Amino acid sequence: MMLIKRAQKDDSIILSTITYKSKAFWGYDEAQLEKWKKELTITETYIEENATYKLIVGEKIAGYYSLLKVENEPVKLDNLFLLPEYIGKGFGKFLLLDCVNRAKHLGFKRMILDSEPNATGFYENFGFEVYNLLESSIKDRFLPQMELDLDSISDL
Repeated sequence: MMLIKRAQKDDSIILSTITYKSKAFWGYDEAQLEKWKKELTITETYIEENATYKLIVGEKIAGYYSLLKVENEPVKLDNLFLLPEYIGKGFGKFLLLDCVNRAKHLGFKRMILDSEPNATGFYENFGFEVYNLLESSIKDRFLPQMELDLDSISDL
């Protein structure tokens, strides 16, 4: 059984753990992950202030996503993370489809995100396009900034 529910503030520790483990999946070493610790931490306040949804598989929280409203338009997919054992098995697709449909039903016309370089292909499969490269804290590493025209797609 898979279910997506609004995250509660007491989910902050598990969501932070998912974020950290998911980043580690891409081969970043402990020293780099430690440098990103603040950015990889999902606080109770963050959950209360942003649309954050968790994926529950059976009884376990396996992943989550969060949306940020950027001025009036567009909406930003700020996070989409899964525990490593759920990566590559369709759970990310399930989360992203829910996210896109939720944004469309809320009336947003466009969605943006800053992609993990290793996940760019995943987002391109859903129609996201790179519009800029953002220099990251790692030398010679750039985050693809991507966008999706929500009006151009039917409900997925």
